[in-house]
Amino acid sequence: MSGRDQSEEPLITPRRWLHMLARRERNRLVGAAACGVLAGVQTVVLVVGLAWLIDQLVIHGRSPAELLPFFGGLALAVGLRSLFQWGQEVLSAEASLRIRQFARAELLAKIAKLGPVWLTQRQSGALATQAVELIDALDGYFARFYPQLRIVVALPLLIACVVGWLDYLVAIFLLLSAPLIPLFMALVGMGAERLNRDQFAAVSRLSAHFIDRVRGMTTLQLFGHTRSAQQDVWYATDEYRRLSMRTLRLAFLSSAVLEFFASVAIAVVAMYVGFGLLGYIDYGPSPSLTLFTGLAVLLLAPEFFQPLRTLSQHYHDRAAALGAAESIATIFNEPALVPHHIASPQAPGVECELASISVGYVGRTPTLQAVSMTVCVGDVVAITGESGSGKSSLLAILAGFMAPLSGEYRRRSAKVAWLDQSPCLIQGSMADNLRLANPEANEAAMTDALRRAGLGALLEALPAGLESIVGERAVGLSGGQAQRLALARVYLSTAPLVVLDEPTANLDASAELAVIQALLEWAKEGRTLVIATHHPAIVHAATRHFVCEAGKLNEVSL
Repeated sequence: MSGRDQSEEPLITPRRWLHMLARRERNRLVGAAACGVLAGVQTVVLVVGLAWLIDQLVIHGRSPAELLPFFGGLALAVGLRSLFQWGQEVLSAEASLRIRQFARAELLAKIAKLGPVWLTQRQSGALATQAVELIDALDGYFARFYPQLRIVVALPLLIACVVGWLDYLVAIFLLLSAPLIPLFMALVGMGAERLNRDQFAAVSRLSAHFIDRVRGMTTLQLFGHTRSAQQDVWYATDEYRRLSMRTLRLAFLSSAVLEFFASVAIAVVAMYVGFGLLGYIDYGPSPSLTLFTGLAVLLLAPEFFQPLRTLSQHYHDRAAALGAAESIATIFNEPALVPHHIASPQAPGVECELASISVGYVGRTPTLQAVSMTVCVGDVVAITGESGSGKSSLLAILAGFMAPLSGEYRRRSAKVAWLDQSPCLIQGSMADNLRLANPEANEAAMTDALRRAGLGALLEALPAGLESIVGERAVGLSGGQAQRLALARVYLSTAPLVVLDEPTANLDASAELAVIQALLEWAKEGRTLVIATHHPAIVHAATRHFVCEAGKLNEVSL
């Protein structure tokens, strides 16, 4: 693995990301739009057929029995319309579901590429909101707005052609009034997009704020600050409420404005038809206006505006999707910290090696420079130094959690076991926590790992054994027991390289002794250990000792 690739990659914009997602389900989305257009065609057939039947019954005096086949045709059109509407709903819903599944998988994959180092700088509540709520906010855009945007291009033009065939003056008026709706949609959409962006940012802050307060509840109670913490959560909640109400007000206002323009246009068409039939208008096709043509264009006028009105109703979905996409795009534009590929050492017997690497973060002064180190198979390497000297960052590079700023890092095996002073334990059974290291481990292997880690007595004392529940953050276990459970997890791992960051910090003497004994056993098994520590006992147990000092890594003779 060489230093980080500094080549500039094109930034992912919200619109570009949404367009990329839409292309993945293009066939279904196009199919949904086609079904919507075909459903609109059936509506046109129904409207024109109904106007013709009324004309035949009222003006020409034909009996209903004589027109029975035409009633059957209208019934067929109703059935086809329902069928096409069902097809539109099914295709768009399936496309939306697949897109959201893919988007969520891509987001989680990107977070994995950013690595644990990046995750430590983020709030879990905000990330959970982005992975769940913001991804779900894309549903309305792909299930409703995106197909409707295609329908609104074809269906009104088709209706305008039919209206033009019946009365070209009405068609001209409809085509002149139609652009007013998209114009106001665009004006309202700019404000709605900004409000949705603010709303999503507020809910992310609220989630992170609430989780932080819950996690720190014990500390807040000890210092008597629970009331002020409750007040802070109330203020954050009230801010989110106000932003939500502003967004809803804008959505209702935009719908009212668009309905007003559509109603005015339909009213003008009704006035034209009425005065034309009464003979007050004698311009153009007005003198030849009949009950059939007048009723047909009057019934078609609402259908001409209906796709535009439906699009305006779903325009809020577009604003919500853009607001969500902007928040998610910031994660996709983060430079990846985890290396894509790690080369193998050329020399035999070498577990890993560093060649003139610089350790640190992009845009900051490196904490370590020109670091070269070769670790052989079976070495027990202790790394010491003051806090902030770069020990943890160096271990993150050895574990593959981040790439060096420059230089090369090579490692024999892709498998690495990681253990630090605060092991990650999940809510679940002891078996669930052990299987994080080896999903295929059986009960005998897990029991042996717990005994080797010094938890045999605890396992026998627990009525449920391996199925005993461990709370999140090791609730129900002492600090030493949690560390030993993490040790057992490393036992189950087959990784030849074990990287440990302060594994004995905050442990009592007996727990520290158990950890040191485990380290020595791993070394005898042929595993390679790299340990960052302040404890002299671990340094004495090591076969090699490095010190981080003044931006350099120097080996000290033991």
